[in-house]
Amino acid sequence: MAKIVFIVLFLYCVVFSSIAEETFDVRQHLSTVTRYHVSKDIKENAFDSSKVPDQCSPIHLNLVARHGTRAPTKKRMKDLEILSTQLKSLLQDAKEKGSSLEKLPSWLWGWRSPWKGKIKGGELITHGEEEMYHLGSRIRERFQELFSDDYHPDVYQIRATQIPRASASAVAFGMGMFTGRGKLGPGNQRAFALLSESRASDIMLRFHDCCQNYKVYRKQQEPAVYKLKEPVLDEITRSLAACYELNFTIKDTSTLWFLCKQEASLLDTTDQACGLFSNDEVKLLEWTDDLEMFILKGYGKSLNYRMGVPLLEDVILSMENAIKAKEEGYAPGSYEKARLRFAHAETLVPFSCLIGLFLEGSEFDQIQREEALKFPPKPPQKRTWRGSTVAPFSGNNVLVLYSCSENTTSKYFVQVLHNEQPIPMAGCGGTDFCPFQVFKEKIAAAHLKHSYDNLCNAGMEKRLGSKSYTSQIIEMLSWILSGKNKDKVSPKVEL
Repeated sequence: MAKIVFIVLFLYCVVFSSIAEETFDVRQHLSTVTRYHVSKDIKENAFDSSKVPDQCSPIHLNLVARHGTRAPTKKRMKDLEILSTQLKSLLQDAKEKGSSLEKLPSWLWGWRSPWKGKIKGGELITHGEEEMYHLGSRIRERFQELFSDDYHPDVYQIRATQIPRASASAVAFGMGMFTGRGKLGPGNQRAFALLSESRASDIMLRFHDCCQNYKVYRKQQEPAVYKLKEPVLDEITRSLAACYELNFTIKDTSTLWFLCKQEASLLDTTDQACGLFSNDEVKLLEWTDDLEMFILKGYGKSLNYRMGVPLLEDVILSMENAIKAKEEGYAPGSYEKARLRFAHAETLVPFSCLIGLFLEGSEFDQIQREEALKFPPKPPQKRTWRGSTVAPFSGNNVLVLYSCSENTTSKYFVQVLHNEQPIPMAGCGGTDFCPFQVFKEKIAAAHLKHSYDNLCNAGMEKRLGSKSYTSQIIEMLSWILSGKNKDKVSPKVEL
């Protein structure tokens, strides 16, 4: 009998493992390179949302969104050109050494980058345009009460960074939101205003670019982050070398993983570069990306997200203005109903942290005390912090302010939607429907007591004082001109 039970259990494990392998979709494991529609299909952290009471109606909406799916940047396209040359060299060396090349995938022979010959990069692609267009359409449909007024820039404020993929995302979103509201073209489109701030002074949406203390922190941390990722990259590199008998380096593995993400996300090709890695290796590589995002953009240090206080202040102010308009009975069309912002992962991730999303247990109390959180657990352990859900392409947070009748416990409530789904707020007892005063006092207040200038510029005089006068002038000029020469002065990858 025991033998039969063992056989049954063994067969169950084999069958279950086989099913798991078949259902594994690499496109759900691409960290921040994940496409929006794929991210929405990830159901790992199911949440029973609150039912908005019938006596509550939306009176204002805030949107903070990352740009849609984009092409690789010029720098990363160059990396792929280098990889093409490197693969040719590796294959030639293997042939000369008489290595067995039977296991090599056929696509490796003569491979060339899909973006070979492109001069420019980083632009919003068609997939990204469609993501944003349909997002705008769905939000209008879902909150018809808010978007029933005639368009006016003071009623529906749209703001984007000066990076073209962000402003293009705002335009695509606006086309989806206001289609049928004008007389332009067959879609009855209408023109709408798009506000933008200089890259050198945009502390609302590009606070990371203007925060000198953050730049210092990031530069100091990047080598340490690489050291944390290195054991995983080294292990997978040795596995690839052993499997294919090619002398891969860690740099090769890193670029092949980048290629995998671009192919799977932008081209829906999952059987080339991604096919070089096992499912477990993909999960580990994804974790290294998520770990980097956690340390450099997320809960790894309070400065990462607290430098976003100007954005949080703007969100709170817009809600207070909406409450004032409601209380004083402003005429329809005379007050703002939505504030729509389009930026980057470097904006969305810190903002998600500011409002306490993706936290577990006592972690909210820890960040209020500015204590460091533990790193996201390494696979096969499960984790909440995943780039594919936290900040995919077109990822977004929507904060809807509701007005409720007097017989409820509070008159005004805030509901948070992440990627259009209700999400729990740890600072509000794990609910997604939070009294506005509680949202202000328990979630926002601990951050808003800090000023952007103190967070980002305190200590700069001391650091500059230790340098020569010439060095100070050069550094100050570099800072002022950083918006114009961004690609040259900073090697970091802009998401």
